Amino acid sequence: MKQLLKPFFFLLSLSLLPLLPFLLRSRSYPGVSLANQISTSPSAFLQVRPGFRSYDDYLKLQLNKTLNPRLRRIWSTRDWARKVSVFSRFFADLRDAGFLSNNSSALCVGARMGQEVAALRALGISDSIGMDLVPASPLVVRGDFHSQPFADASFDFEFSNVFDHALYPDRFVKEIERTLRPGGVCVLHVTLSRRGDRYSANDLFAVEGVTALFRESDLARVRKVDGFGLDTELVLRRRSA
Repeated sequence: MKQLLKPFFFLLSLSLLPLLPFLLRSRSYPGVSLANQISTSPSAFLQVRPGFRSYDDYLKLQLNKTLNPRLRRIWSTRDWARKVSVFSRFFADLRDAGFLSNNSSALCVGARMGQEVAALRALGISDSIGMDLVPASPLVVRGDFHSQPFADASFDFEFSNVFDHALYPDRFVKEIERTLRPGGVCVLHVTLSRRGDRYSANDLFAVEGVTALFRESDLARVRKVDGFGLDTELVLRRRSA
């Protein structure tokens, strides 16, 4: 009997390996402090999806969605007012909390049609622009979030809800910190409750999967949100020194 059980438990352990990230997933939202958390590799909380043979293949997948005529029509018509309204509430709350001001120079990373930028400008934050693989003038300029087309320390505030689309999450974060001014704020909307769609390039299982990538910033706030399928807002501030 023991001889039969050994291979059974061995096969069972192998079948559970894919579930390891979910078993390790954080169940709490510690806010500012990550003290007393179990120290572990970010790879336990963030996994890049396999299957991309080249960076061009990755870009083609992203552009399949971004250039879809039907989706672009929906984004610019039916969805426009609703998304501007929701983003306006998010940004107004961030301004009330002191993370954003009317004098901020703001960048929206992965802005597609630019509803985020329209919301910022409607709130009086006129020095704001979006960036995406496909430009949408006058609100969005062309740019790849793995290599932003901006000089160091260009912005006081950066917002993105496309972290899951980053094939190289470390580069995504590094570019944000490079283009943020000291004391500047980065706000990310991410999902922890489910896998992203087929256009996602990574899967996030806990906030530590993101915060561990920020080498020059501190976590300022974590809260639950309802942001077009994304459920968690992370606010990070770049250190001044």
